[in-house]
Amino acid sequence: MSITRYEPWYLMNRLHRDLDRLLTPGNLGDAPQSAVVDWVPAVDIREEPQQFVIHVDLPGVEPKHIEVSLEKGELTIRGKRELAAREEQQGFRRVERVSGEFYRRFSLPDTADSQAVKARHVNGVLEVTIPKQAQVLPRRVEVQAA
Repeated sequence: MSITRYEPWYLMNRLHRDLDRLLTPGNLGDAPQSAVVDWVPAVDIREEPQQFVIHVDLPGVEPKHIEVSLEKGELTIRGKRELAAREEQQGFRRVERVSGEFYRRFSLPDTADSQAVKARHVNGVLEVTIPKQAQVLPRRVEVQAA
């Protein structure tokens, strides 16, 4: 008789992961075929007075495997995480860390300065900073009497 660990929320968690994969912007039917991904990293987006900041959790992803691009007002972050091959002889009982390709796409507001985007990778977190353009203030035109 084998002992089986009971996980009451296993099916709900699996359904949640499957729905996340299905509804992630990179996985929609109108996306290119290369948009099919193996996993979706967690993202935090913050707006500051002078810039937008995006933090992407990418533990175990080498900076050389991360691609950040900006085209037509859309910021795209893609890459892949490679893990060493696992064999049963090595004593693995459970493997939860996913590997493979990831893909995220974000629409930027008109106030974003696409020419000054910067990205840096520190301790498994990718930080993308997108400065805001200088706001053009409305100018009052004086009407002169003829």
